[in-house]
Amino acid sequence: MPKCLECDAEITLKADVETGEIIDCPDCGTEFEVRSVDPPTLDHAPQEEEDWGE
Repeated sequence: MPKCLECDAEITLKADVETGEIIDCPDCGTEFEVRSVDPPTLDHAPQEEEDWGE
């Protein structure tokens, strides 16, 4: 079971989770991208750029 990179909480992945899926830490809410399913590997989700109406 992977751990949050921010608060070290355990993150439970659903059985049908897919690579590239975005999940949230249940404790701190940080978003992560599933990089690998076997073994389960998480990385910080890409940040969306602000769109100031351009």
